[in-house]
Amino acid sequence: MDFTPSEEQTAARELAARIFGDLATHERLAAAGTGTDAELWKALCAAGLPAAVEELGLLGLVLMLEEQGRTTAQTPFAASAVYGILAVARHGTDEQRARLLPALRDGSAIATGAFPVPVDFRGARLTGEVPWAPWLRDATHVLVPDEERRLWLVRTSDAVVEPVELTAPWSAGRLLLDSAPGERLGEGPGAYEDMLAVARVAFAGLQAGVCAGALARAVDHVNRREQFGRPLATRQGVQLRAADAYMDTEAIRVTAYEAAWRYDEGLPCAEQALTAAWWASEAGTRVVHAGQHLHGGAGADLDHPVHRHFLWGRQLDAYLGRGAELLQELGELLANDDRPTTAIGESA
Repeated sequence: MDFTPSEEQTAARELAARIFGDLATHERLAAAGTGTDAELWKALCAAGLPAAVEELGLLGLVLMLEEQGRTTAQTPFAASAVYGILAVARHGTDEQRARLLPALRDGSAIATGAFPVPVDFRGARLTGEVPWAPWLRDATHVLVPDEERRLWLVRTSDAVVEPVELTAPWSAGRLLLDSAPGERLGEGPGAYEDMLAVARVAFAGLQAGVCAGALARAVDHVNRREQFGRPLATRQGVQLRAADAYMDTEAIRVTAYEAAWRYDEGLPCAEQALTAAWWASEAGTRVVHAGQHLHGGAGADLDHPVHRHFLWGRQLDAYLGRGAELLQELGELLANDDRPTTAIGESA
């Protein structure tokens, strides 16, 4: 396996880093509150980053989401790329792709996913409640699974969206469906399993960036902060805590890269996606706690930049399955002698 990014993926990552670095400043994030930074979203779309996701593949998306996570930039990039662009591109019909993708690529349409909570499907209508979905308040479309694990794309104008405040400022909402119309994406549960794996890998990449950002802030702090005439960074306990956080962050990154690479190559990746998600949940929580702890009293300040990394890390831990749940699912997959040997979403 070779995780070396292509020239196009590297260029997209550098462009994403520049946009997020320039615009996702502490002042702008504070001004955005719990909502989306609309101007930042416009800048990403104007630069063509959402439109490039199909060509760059899942690994390219993971690389760009790392940069978003470093700055905790409040945009629906991850959700719309996964539940909109990649879902339609991979599982939509030719007509659906021609109709839906142009607006998703230029950002005039935004998608999110009500995963993994199923809703009822009766008579070509969808009914049910999803307690929360990320960036739902910004979305024009939401991807929902039914009880048979089929995927449906629903316009939010045909549903009721109630604002919900989460641990992280993800512009979330509660989704209420009452005989709402939806259009089918893909055939059978394979499409659902495929997109769940994609979501887990993509959000693991986002978590890798969140952790890297938290650790970078902590390292800067302990190098500048002195105690008894010496920088905190010279203390062995501080060094060990930072080293553990670094290894955890690298574990999240490399498992996300492996799963994304296998997905792009058409190789089986269900186990790798679960592994990446487990590391993002378990190790991610450790890293953002360490980042806050290494800031000492400053880390307890709710207005300190590192606190956003803590909130994002905890929210990502809760999204798409916690560590124990993911580990159980992975164990069941490994114990199943009849598990598929083909790539997710493909026919055996």
